[in-house]
Amino acid sequence: MNPEHMEASEGKESEKSSGNGGSHPGSGAADMPPEISAENCFELLTKAKRSGTEGEQERIYRFMSDHYLTVLRTPGLFGRLTAGERERILARRMEGEKVLAVAETYEVLDRGGSRENSRPQSPLLGPEDSSVRRVFCLHPESQKWEVLTMLPEEVPAKGSGMCTLYNYVFVAGGMRTHADGRSKASDKVFCFNPLTGLWSPVRPLRQPRCQLKLVSMDGFLYAIGGECLFTVERYDPRADRWTQVAPLPKGSFAVAHEATSCGGELFVSGGSLFYRLLRYDSRRDEWEECPFNESRRRSTDMVAHRSRVFRFDVDRERAGVSVYKYNTVVKVWHGGAFFPLHNPQPFRCAVLGDRVYCVNRSQTLQFEVREEEEGYLPEVLPSPAEARGALVPFILSLNK
Repeated sequence: MNPEHMEASEGKESEKSSGNGGSHPGSGAADMPPEISAENCFELLTKAKRSGTEGEQERIYRFMSDHYLTVLRTPGLFGRLTAGERERILARRMEGEKVLAVAETYEVLDRGGSRENSRPQSPLLGPEDSSVRRVFCLHPESQKWEVLTMLPEEVPAKGSGMCTLYNYVFVAGGMRTHADGRSKASDKVFCFNPLTGLWSPVRPLRQPRCQLKLVSMDGFLYAIGGECLFTVERYDPRADRWTQVAPLPKGSFAVAHEATSCGGELFVSGGSLFYRLLRYDSRRDEWEECPFNESRRRSTDMVAHRSRVFRFDVDRERAGVSVYKYNTVVKVWHGGAFFPLHNPQPFRCAVLGDRVYCVNRSQTLQFEVREEEEGYLPEVLPSPAEARGALVPFILSLNK
């Protein structure tokens, strides 16, 4: 474990990055503001309110924003904040420049090898490939990719699920290969805080999972399926606890191929029946069948924008990408708009504003969400020049 990138807990992270640098003999420490920690920040905030020192209040709110998970998990802290203060520190955490980020990972080789399979196929890895994997970010103005952080060595190289919640990156599960050649699914979960640049372990999954889908919705994480798994579990960041929820219906999927959240509901598609779509209602803890999609191809990814779920199919025979839309309000499929592309390759998607970014090692496609998709081509942007494996995209807010 590299101590520069990993802390034992989010709490230790908060102690090390309170922004005060500590006190030293002869440095005028008596005149310096006290260091902030999760244990004393509410007391310091109360004193700052009484004395009317706006600057000190602002410093404490910034600490709470930068260490939001710590605030959520500290007994007697989050519950004592007013509703306005909770909204304030979360809003501040989401401020800044929103950027497209991608993480290097590797797919578990598909045993089927079907011509219709649109998943990227990765070569077998040596120890040197799996030990160092990077997270890149694309700055909107310069259109240049830069390395943001490194994935911890403890994160398996293959089959992990990734997503963002409260402007943290979460990485869960995966397949780890041991020295004797045996492979074993992992239950480990880690999160990255872009405001401090530090990684932290969080509560492990209830059961190991590989090729799972990790999706955030309504302040929770959902670990969906995985190889030969129908179970689903939900992570509550305030309690730092995973709990079982309703499993995927029996006979639906051996692997949850694609998943996204839209309007407070989860949508899952894929497995062996590519055209099926399931919807999860968290209020009733139930899954139900949605109308089938007309495409019989395996989608390369599925994302949500407003009240619609977008499904992307790579069509190598026609040399292009088909886009299908599912309206979650009227429960009807529309599509598929076809975009011709030279040598189309599988990709993964993320949504930023009214644009969908589809990323692989060769190129980044920027689709503008319109009512009528026909008649225009997606904008082609560069991908990280030295990226390896498959790229998992997500959106982060970074401090300017």
